Amino acid sequence: MAREHHYRATCAWRGSTAAGYDAYDRAHAVTMPPAGATVTVSADPTFRGDPRLVNPEGLLVAAAASCQLLSFLAVASRARIDVLAYDDEAEGWMPEDDPPVRVTRIRLRPRVTVRGDVPTSRLAHLTEVAHRECYVANSLRTDIVVEPTFVTTAAPPDGAPAEPAGPGAPR
Repeated sequence: MAREHHYRATCAWRGSTAAGYDAYDRAHAVTMPPAGATVTVSADPTFRGDPRLVNPEGLLVAAAASCQLLSFLAVASRARIDVLAYDDEAEGWMPEDDPPVRVTRIRLRPRVTVRGDVPTSRLAHLTEVAHRECYVANSLRTDIVVEPTFVTTAAPPDGAPAEPAGPGAPR
């Protein structure tokens, strides 16, 4: 029998919409059991949300980036590659002139730092494998593009901190 993973989330809002669309507060609480943390979420500021709070569209982009990160770490660790850092500045686009309005594109731009002399072609291949294995990406119809950059560092001698390899490598 196939296993099925089950996820839950609760959303809670209190207020009044009696004064109309322009007046009600969009802030609401989102909790994902069993984690006890609650995130306060609002609408995008374009839709009268609070710009100080995260919005559902941003959470979607974050979910895609987070899943790619976790998938990459999994495939890299299985390939015995020592990943030291993974930073992504992901972006998503939601054009209003192409109904139905939806997030149509997500661009992930991970910057991955690995220890040792690992060929870029191998890291690119692992990025593709991670993308194919990303549960969130597989759940969306949105076009998700992954544009990675890779940094390799020399193996440190006897526990010394790693130094970036190659001329001009960032520290």
